[in-house]
Amino acid sequence: MFIVVMAGGSGTRFWPESRKTRPKQFIPIISERTMIQETLERTANLADPARHVIVIHESHRPFLNQLPETSKMLILEEPLGRNTAPCIGLAAVHLVSRNPDEPMVVLPADHFIGNVAEFGKVLTGAAALAEKGHLVTVGIPPTSPETGYGYIQKGEPLTGEGGGEVFKVRRFVEKPNREKALEYLRSGEYLWNAGIFSFTPKVILEEIRNLLPDLHASLSAVADAVHSSRYPAILAEEYRKVKSLSIDYGVMEKTQRSLVTVPGHFGWSDVGSWKALYELRESEHCAEGNLAEGETLVVDTRGSCILSRGKRLVAVLGMESLLVVDTEDAVLVANLEQSQNLRKLVEELEKKNNRCL
Repeated sequence: MFIVVMAGGSGTRFWPESRKTRPKQFIPIISERTMIQETLERTANLADPARHVIVIHESHRPFLNQLPETSKMLILEEPLGRNTAPCIGLAAVHLVSRNPDEPMVVLPADHFIGNVAEFGKVLTGAAALAEKGHLVTVGIPPTSPETGYGYIQKGEPLTGEGGGEVFKVRRFVEKPNREKALEYLRSGEYLWNAGIFSFTPKVILEEIRNLLPDLHASLSAVADAVHSSRYPAILAEEYRKVKSLSIDYGVMEKTQRSLVTVPGHFGWSDVGSWKALYELRESEHCAEGNLAEGETLVVDTRGSCILSRGKRLVAVLGMESLLVVDTEDAVLVANLEQSQNLRKLVEELEKKNNRCL
């Protein structure tokens, strides 16, 4: 199988630690290793380096020095961020000439996985299904009424496909409100959409041709230029044309091909907010439920996340559900429960062209 790691995101939900010039996937968020280092360690036993594809934004090239064996991997640089459909299409264009029928497993570079062995089994199973012509998505059995994830409604079980759970996909659902999320949780019919997919290069390019003809035209132009000196210029030109679009919305929700989901019982989080990180590091909480790191002093405070990344003391008194992230040039103070909405703050910084972005 091919492993395609999508590492082109800007990581704005972890501002101020994550910046456009230093996005989330290239910094240590959960452990001492960066998130992409953790991801590649998980996939090392599934495919050799020559079958790994890393898709990054061209401005993040300096971060490649933190990755092992990049000389053996295929590194693709996007000139612009255009969401997952162009990213996956670009990878498929490069892989289809190597083996159009070899499954490619596509996953983000910045997720947390609790059980690596089970994760490997699920991806191997997904690849086996993709080899038979299915479009495959990995879904996570929900453990709470999460409103920050999209959902997948399971259909009938798919029989005759070997061991493990496999279901037809009935539909994709956008991020619900809490009432709907509770309904989905109680029904047992829904999975969190983890953004992990498998299909062959040939199949996904056929689906893009059928459902996203403009994107396919741009990818075809890129494919024709792959081995020429004009490749960088053609890639930049075509990326300026294509729309920013997710593979979920562009292909998965509209396909007429067999679309199946494999539940992943491996302890997953997209680590999509400071609150998600706070919850993942529950074992480090003090008796009052605080996560404190660095030079901090926390008194009469509960359920808070206080992170000092700079050189000064951060002192907190009499607070609840507080988020403080102190870096050398910026400080974030927020309600921890609102950390999923950090994008609003980042958008304001963009309007002001703030140097701290």
